[in-house]
Amino acid sequence: MNRPHPNSPVELPADDRSTSPVTGYTRAHWEAAADGLLKAAWQWATPGSALLDLPGRPSASGVRSDGLEGYARTFLAAAFRVAGAGGKDPHGWLDRYADGLAAGTRTPGRDDTESWPLIRDHSVFGQPMVESASVAIGLRLTRPWLWDRLDPAVQDRAEEWLRGALRHTPAPNNWYLFPYSVAGFLESVGRGDAETARARERALDLLESWYRGQGWYADGDGRAFDHYNGWALHLYPVLDAHLSGDSELSAHYGARLREHLESFSLLFGGDGAPIHFGRSLSYRFAAGSAVGLGALTGHTPLAPGTSRRVISGALRYFLDRGATGTDGLLSLGWHGTHDATLQPYSGPASPYWASKAFVSLLAPADHPLWTATEEPAPSEGPDRVLALPAPGLLVQSTRADGIVRLHNHGSDHVPPHEGESAVQDDPLYSRQSYSTVTGPTARGNAADNHLAVVVDGARSGRRAIRPLGAGGGDGWGWAASWHRPVFAGGAPMVPGLRVESVTVVRGRYELRVHRVLGAPPGARVEQTGWATGPGSAVTSALHGLHGWESQDEVRAPQGTAYTPWTVLPRLGAEAEGTVLLVALASLTAEPGAAVLDAVVSGVNADGDTVEVYWAEDAATTRIGFGPVEVTVEHG
Repeated sequence: MNRPHPNSPVELPADDRSTSPVTGYTRAHWEAAADGLLKAAWQWATPGSALLDLPGRPSASGVRSDGLEGYARTFLAAAFRVAGAGGKDPHGWLDRYADGLAAGTRTPGRDDTESWPLIRDHSVFGQPMVESASVAIGLRLTRPWLWDRLDPAVQDRAEEWLRGALRHTPAPNNWYLFPYSVAGFLESVGRGDAETARARERALDLLESWYRGQGWYADGDGRAFDHYNGWALHLYPVLDAHLSGDSELSAHYGARLREHLESFSLLFGGDGAPIHFGRSLSYRFAAGSAVGLGALTGHTPLAPGTSRRVISGALRYFLDRGATGTDGLLSLGWHGTHDATLQPYSGPASPYWASKAFVSLLAPADHPLWTATEEPAPSEGPDRVLALPAPGLLVQSTRADGIVRLHNHGSDHVPPHEGESAVQDDPLYSRQSYSTVTGPTARGNAADNHLAVVVDGARSGRRAIRPLGAGGGDGWGWAASWHRPVFAGGAPMVPGLRVESVTVVRGRYELRVHRVLGAPPGARVEQTGWATGPGSAVTSALHGLHGWESQDEVRAPQGTAYTPWTVLPRLGAEAEGTVLLVALASLTAEPGAAVLDAVVSGVNADGDTVEVYWAEDAATTRIGFGPVEVTVEHG
């Protein structure tokens, strides 16, 4: 018998600790979660079932587009649910979506109760193009039970509406995979032509140009590396190849997915949380979709029990923390509602891209993903340090507390056509470090994990991030970058001002080294640490080792996605010309963790070189600038 979840109305079976000793979740829990989310959302459907007008603030695209979003994104969950069950549809979801398809495409673009908005260019309320991919994939997955039973006239209308995605311009990023997915569906039902072929070829050509190595794609022509890798840039081509049976495409894109999961699977904490980094975080457990897809297709380095541990851990993490309100609807936020997490394109149904996680249900009940006993997640193994030069990221995990930290020296979300401006500062990309237990502070608050140059009272921002390398050895790693400080107030920049930054990690410790060049007279530099809430089990510490003159705490009253308000440690110093600064930071939930002032026994800074001597094992970390080089000598 299913039972209501303690923190949401979603009814789930009792925990099964025999095959799932860590999460208690099985395939039955996934089916029940999908059904519960669908049941809550369908209470807000229009009479003809074409739109799901969920309550909440509308997105920038308007309420009609938001209603289509509700239909399309929940359809994706229903399609995975029914297709994974071999067409069994005990709740009759597909009949509702068939009715909605017929009503929504009858007079598209018309201002009435049911009509879907037309698909236009991304610059003209283009959100329907995004939703066309979910509609197309849903139809492809459920073809025998939905599409093949439609009246031919409805099929023709649906095709005409979907072709709007092929005839209009996507946003210059993962959006090109939306017409790609539409074209894949049309070809799968015998409606392909030169137009569908062009859409698919264009998307794959762009995907090749965006591939940066180590399993990571940039989301467009810039340097945005985030969760869109898993739930878009890998998901769409690998799923398409799986559904079409194209072995060549499957081998090509599957190999990249496998390599991506080597690093990405480490970005889930011991509590199941995905790394809190990048935009669209309200999609929540969609972060696990690439892990589930890898298990389904065999393109994964993970054992089946490890894959299930990761995806079920993420699903349970959010359900346990109130991601659905008392109405059963996924809220706009992280745990619950959290406005600072959102983007202007987020509407009431946006969180239902979480439906992508249910791709795991395409693995049948006898698949090893569901039959194997859960094994520990990568972050639950030995302490790990993983340097990723291609995206410019450094991953650090500690077994004692299950915390994963991501040090960002390469992902900035600054499109090539945009100039640098502090007015556009984005906390979800601009900070030095992110974790699975802390979120960035909101705009207008003191910035966590940030090196600011203060000129005439204005603090600098970090926008375009230029990687300078990454590497490491046994139990340690480093990543480096430089940026041009930009200012929202006063002059937008100071000529010649530049900050070079290196992060070196070992265990739970983070060595943060900065070389500031061209600081004007009267300037000041400030370094902040991790933002944690009062009384939290997680402790943030920051200790100056060289060049810093003062230390205090600063409050961020709007808090983070994890705490309503927060404090963060801060170091400060006067600066002019070239300044070399060294600090030690730590984020830990380990009881009785040693204070930072006893960790390092000494520092020697000479010109462009810094040597740090570690007390515990007498090792020496040497950081050189111009070019950046990091070495470790053991005592």
